[in-house]
Amino acid sequence: MNPPKTDARRHHDPEVRGFASDNYAGAHPEVLAALALANGGHQVAYGEDDYTENLQRIVRSHFGATAEAFPVFNGTGANVVALQAVTDRWGAVICADSAHINVDEGGAPERMGGLKLLTVPTPDGKLTPELIDRQAWGFEDEHRAMPQVVSITQSTELGTLYTPDEIRAICEHAHAHGMRVHLDGSRISNAAASLDVPLRTFTNAVGVDILSLGGTKNGALFGEAVVVLNQDAVRQMKHLRKMSMQLASKMRFVSVQLEALFAKDLWLRNARHANEMAQRLAEGVRSLHGVEILYPVQANGVFARLPHDVSERLQKRFRFYFWDEADGVVRWMCSYDTTEDDVDAFLAALKEEMAR
Repeated sequence: MNPPKTDARRHHDPEVRGFASDNYAGAHPEVLAALALANGGHQVAYGEDDYTENLQRIVRSHFGATAEAFPVFNGTGANVVALQAVTDRWGAVICADSAHINVDEGGAPERMGGLKLLTVPTPDGKLTPELIDRQAWGFEDEHRAMPQVVSITQSTELGTLYTPDEIRAICEHAHAHGMRVHLDGSRISNAAASLDVPLRTFTNAVGVDILSLGGTKNGALFGEAVVVLNQDAVRQMKHLRKMSMQLASKMRFVSVQLEALFAKDLWLRNARHANEMAQRLAEGVRSLHGVEILYPVQANGVFARLPHDVSERLQKRFRFYFWDEADGVVRWMCSYDTTEDDVDAFLAALKEEMAR
């Protein structure tokens, strides 16, 4: 059967590769095939379709019998909806100062979610019960936003991982203070692949109340989901999703992507490969004098410090971002479609630029 004709034209070179973000990668072929499978005919809108119903079964297989998924458009939307669901109008969220909700979401949790972020400096992007206590006070002080939630990211924005025991300790500590725990899982698949454990091991099994389930960074075209793990912790999720502009009318096309990823092992295959490419990159970088890797490489990101002029020249050959330009820190991300040749070509270019 011939492919359908289209007036669309390719406007990019598919051979160009970079290390700027796992968001740069296209959609996985199996996800695109799933989208085509879900197309055609009529399905009930706004989440009452067969694909969203089946997604609930898949999510429960990973996160327990009481888990419920609410598909949304993107990660910021997932975080804003999730945090709204576990805070009151006067509530606050404790998070690392490097957290995506604090640094990279344009103030959306505070402006759109109507909550206050209480940030804590961390050496490696990870909160601990002791660090949480720097902000977990003044619960009855009307002059201060009330701490109601602890939000952690797995894997963290610095590419580090929480162990299941570390998350358990955070959950127990937060719950003892009457707070809920949210997990930003935009790269949750990379974390599970690196830890070599099921997703439930560091989520519902250790006390996480609600999470943002990532898909886009691991092969989806678009789409994430808020997954409610503790039904007693949330209120009116459907209303919150709608008022936060995250309710997809044709939700089957979000749900089927998450089905393609999580029904079997595509999520794990993609994440393992991205992690392996990051390890390959890190091993090559460590052999170069003058380049310092700053954090343990535990997922699919490498954070390094190198001369600023080298980074600027290298950016003309491969796209990547400065993490802290003043300090010469850069971030290199690997994706599900990063190849060994991509990594080796980047390392060769880095070696050439360092030698200039």
